[in-house]
Amino acid sequence: VQKYVGASRSEPELSVYGGTAWTKKKEKVQAAVFDMACEMLEIQAARQTQPGFACLPDTEWQAEFEAAFPYKETPDQLTSLADIKSDLERPRPMDRLICGDVGYGKTELAIRAAFKIVDNGKQVAVLVPTTVLAEQHYRTFSQRLAGYPFVVEVLSRFRSQGEQKRILERLARGGVDIVIGTHRLISSDVKFKDLGLVVIDEEQRFGVEHKERLKKLRQKVDILTLTATPIPRTLHLSLLGIRDISNLETPPPDRLAIETRIVRFDKTLIRHAILRELNREGQVYFVHNRVLDIHEVAARVQQIVPEARIAVAHGQMADNELEAQMLRFVRREADILVATTIVESGLDVPSANTIFINEADHYGLADLHQLRGRVGRSKHRAYAYLLLDGNRQMTPIAARRLKAIEEFTSLGAGFKIALRDLEIRGAGNILGPQQSGHIAAVGYELYCQMLENAARRLKNQPVKEPLEINLELPWRAFLPRDYVPGQRLRIEVYRRLSRVRSLKRLEDFQQELRDRFGPLPEPALWLMRQTEVRLLAARWQITSVHLEKPDGEFGATEVVFRYRNRSRINKLAQRNGKDFRIVDGERAYYRLSSQELEGLPLYERLRQLLGESGGPGKQFDNLNPKH
Repeated sequence: VQKYVGASRSEPELSVYGGTAWTKKKEKVQAAVFDMACEMLEIQAARQTQPGFACLPDTEWQAEFEAAFPYKETPDQLTSLADIKSDLERPRPMDRLICGDVGYGKTELAIRAAFKIVDNGKQVAVLVPTTVLAEQHYRTFSQRLAGYPFVVEVLSRFRSQGEQKRILERLARGGVDIVIGTHRLISSDVKFKDLGLVVIDEEQRFGVEHKERLKKLRQKVDILTLTATPIPRTLHLSLLGIRDISNLETPPPDRLAIETRIVRFDKTLIRHAILRELNREGQVYFVHNRVLDIHEVAARVQQIVPEARIAVAHGQMADNELEAQMLRFVRREADILVATTIVESGLDVPSANTIFINEADHYGLADLHQLRGRVGRSKHRAYAYLLLDGNRQMTPIAARRLKAIEEFTSLGAGFKIALRDLEIRGAGNILGPQQSGHIAAVGYELYCQMLENAARRLKNQPVKEPLEINLELPWRAFLPRDYVPGQRLRIEVYRRLSRVRSLKRLEDFQQELRDRFGPLPEPALWLMRQTEVRLLAARWQITSVHLEKPDGEFGATEVVFRYRNRSRINKLAQRNGKDFRIVDGERAYYRLSSQELEGLPLYERLRQLLGESGGPGKQFDNLNPKH
């Protein structure tokens, strides 16, 4: 049993039990998943056969450059860096995805990868979704690479036509080592002398046409993709072997969690919070996502804090005006930036540590999380205020969403926003929009299972089939309410038990139950024994076990095994002698003595019949009360 989690908030459509609608839906998703896994593996196979460029091992320059990083790297950063370098030093193109919460050091990894490539005499293109982000990356790369003879340029609409033309000419001659820009970089008129690496920031924000161009690039050059959308662990595991992924889950040292508060729009509170930030020489974001009245909101903020310098930014401004406003804030010439969600995509201002999100109930969970991630990038405590209109009622869904974001204030919460919008959107972002529809059709967990099985089939590995074994046996096997309290917790324990695939795991699981809830009561013990019988039956590809009583008063009760693999059942029959009879292509019978019709004697008999001679039975003596 799995809780349905889809790609959107809409209610799933129920299928009639026993009808064909659900089967058809599953088959359709299965086909789409198989095609996608095929495509991923084809790209990977093409990359394996392409003679790529292998970088030399790290030079002294690289070591010196990395040592100049002013912060201590997190263990995840170091692991990911080792993965990237190992990819770059192989003679095949790299295609690695780096997932990490906002501010977890993805840019530094990209800079180090870029340094290694230019140190090996090749060029790097850094592709970003917005012009503002292009400018920021340009500044960051230029500062980090200052003192080294590498040329960094930015190609964006903030540059005049003449400047762009000159940059393109130098790029084609090899006079530019690292170029940063928006999708303009993959236009047909952009020529490189010797392109070695493409860094893509937030690929899901590019259009289909751009993605197709990137797909062609993937087979020829090294590609490093960065995303702040956390990748769900289950999806990560499903993609193992068909996509190289590195996860950044540890926050940088000295990073404090962001204090998040849900409040009504209150002038006194807003003034107090802004002055607290300005008094510690910080800056403030004020997000209002309607261009229509953003200047009115800026005027209200100015009234509340007349002493503050305010800049206003939104996507409908003329390019040069937008840049001027953003740069005022980045250069600390403005204290408060009143902006639309244009600030969501990667504006990095370490001195800004307070953010107000106006009419916060209008945002999705992922948007709130990304916006909140704009602050808290230095050692100072950061504050996020989710402002609500004082006169308006909130919908229950919006209230639930805000509660979730308030609760998940811990660092790296992006990985834990408990399978809500963010993870599912993450799956859609990483796999593409049509896959979001398929996730909605069958639910997230089943989708991941299908993806993993599709990848296994394509690689000729055994597929993990679910253990669908029907046991109808005369014992009461369940978790009593007074043993595992709370319905949700009980369902979770049942779910985990249904996923146990080995006797060793079952033993560990039982030990965990003892540690958490105390000695197992009788019904819980029987649940463990029943799971053991299920695991043993699975080895013989048996699909059901039940007892059949004789019609009259004469004759014996028999155990009926339904099976799906004739050769396996033949072996089982040989092991168990003449009392074990195969009666047709589906069923086998075993006659029980009158002492073996229920309880422990029946359980012991089933263990003996299904266990590997003397093996699993012995392992599980601890399930027997007399031991």
